[in-house]
Amino acid sequence: MSSLNTPVNPERLLVDSIRSGDTDAWRQLIDRYEGRLLAFVSARLLDRSHAEDIVQDTFLGFLNSLPNYDCERPLEGYLFSIAAYKLTDHLRKQGRRQATSFASPDGSSDGAQQAPAPYRAVSSIARSVERRDAEELALMDALREQIGKWKSKDDWKKLKCIELLFVAGISNKEISERLSITEQQVANYKSDFILRTKTLLSRLANRESFPELT
Repeated sequence: MSSLNTPVNPERLLVDSIRSGDTDAWRQLIDRYEGRLLAFVSARLLDRSHAEDIVQDTFLGFLNSLPNYDCERPLEGYLFSIAAYKLTDHLRKQGRRQATSFASPDGSSDGAQQAPAPYRAVSSIARSVERRDAEELALMDALREQIGKWKSKDDWKKLKCIELLFVAGISNKEISERLSITEQQVANYKSDFILRTKTLLSRLANRESFPELT
């Protein structure tokens, strides 16, 4: 009887269908996430065709990792983490090719050493993008976990308060009037949210990438 009341996880059903070889489910996955992944990658690359290749590689990477994919992990976050890895790898390869193209005609390395500053910065750009992507993904996971806990506790007033604070940008006073709570409660919700998010980030983030969180 209790199993009938258990909410169905649509992502799990979709992944299970893909694992069973359902081509319609695979197309549904692509239709659902391709646009978002392409926007994510295109914002970091000038070449649209390269961005499309990376998104395609992301789906292939997901397909190859299916045997080890944990359905408890949010599907969207998992796909974006694969895309971020593919993007970083692409940028690193681009950096190596740029350095090689500046070798002098006689094959010596002098040409590469004298390359203009914009080209020498390719590797640092890749590292910067890698860090930014890792930050975004860690923050997404932290927020998803925090919001999920509040939902499970039916803590809707706190969720409304945080949404009004950080999404709508409404003042503490106006929020207290809208939700019929005190301004001090609003301030407490805000402080608790920031503290918990920082704590989750310190657990989810790579310590080497984010030493300031340790």
